[in-house]
Amino acid sequence: MTTSSITRRSTRAFRGGTALALTLSTALASVFASAAQAADLDAAQAMVDEYSALPVFEAPGKPFDAAACMAGKKVLVVPVTSAIPFISAIAEEMDSVADEVGFDVEIWKNQGQPTQWVQGIEYAIANGFDAVDLMGGIIPAALAPQLAAAHEAGLRVFATHHTDVSYEPDPNADVRLPLSFSKVGEILAAWVTTQTEGNANVLVIGTDDVPPSQPYWKSFEAKLAELSPESKATYVNVPLADWATKIQTSVQSNLLQDPGINYIVPIYDSMSQFVMPALAITGKTGQIPIATFNGTPFVLDMIREGDDVVMDIGESMGWIARSAVDAHMRDLCDIGDTPEELYVPLYIFTDANIESAGDPADFNMGYGDSFISGYKELWGL
Repeated sequence: MTTSSITRRSTRAFRGGTALALTLSTALASVFASAAQAADLDAAQAMVDEYSALPVFEAPGKPFDAAACMAGKKVLVVPVTSAIPFISAIAEEMDSVADEVGFDVEIWKNQGQPTQWVQGIEYAIANGFDAVDLMGGIIPAALAPQLAAAHEAGLRVFATHHTDVSYEPDPNADVRLPLSFSKVGEILAAWVTTQTEGNANVLVIGTDDVPPSQPYWKSFEAKLAELSPESKATYVNVPLADWATKIQTSVQSNLLQDPGINYIVPIYDSMSQFVMPALAITGKTGQIPIATFNGTPFVLDMIREGDDVVMDIGESMGWIARSAVDAHMRDLCDIGDTPEELYVPLYIFTDANIESAGDPADFNMGYGDSFISGYKELWGL
């Protein structure tokens, strides 16, 4: 055998070994990449299971004689708008709870215009109220001059269900009761992960002029990336005043641009009514499920009726109202343990438990009644 023959064989052997090594290396890299990108379905399911359990009341503070210390007091509730059923229902329930205790709550009905909020504060000052509550998304800093006048007149200023717990406290309010919208976003991300087995392409409909929307969306985005790295989420902002005119067209446009969308998440469930026509027009009815948040009765009814809404994270309107009233009374009565956020459990509704919400659904049904008796006992009623 010649030297050149040996050299050629050695070269072929070297090249073959190199090719094999490269093939093995590529295969191993692929395995490791797949492992790194695999969705954590167990963690996602654990979160879904946690919030599918019926909530149980736990006292958020020490008991006190609410009727005695609240006698003769008046609170004006100024909701962000009376046009959203869930927000309006919270205000009405706060009024009912106040009647049970024995003090006055009045509601300043409005259509979400800042000038109307200002008029509400001026009304509270002029009519001898003890406090004004900016409820459902009004940021106190936006009304700083009016709230300074309220403080000067001796009113306490409350802000309820207005921001995410991640926000810095607004110094223009005496009592701030945010909600963990961030947790809602995480639960929805876990749900979408389980339902798509880690292959979600989600269209998220938000509304940036409602303050908690961005923390809510960002938490959804981050949790989805953590639980389901191969999934995708697209965010579309539709201002509150434009829901009825722009949600449908925005959804239609996105569905046409991206036929791979397999889940829609309107971050507030009242948006769902404007998503449904877009699904019909694009021929997607029954093909793209909707998961959302709030527990508004007409949306819960959509679940029962087998429409495209398949999941709604509910927050009991009665629980919200009692948590808010409890905090307001603790402040006005100088009890000394006023909470720093709303005590409102989150609860997942699906077709598996939707009958518990009533037929037709009710704002207060489905969550059990431990909070009703629990707060009565807490207040000495």
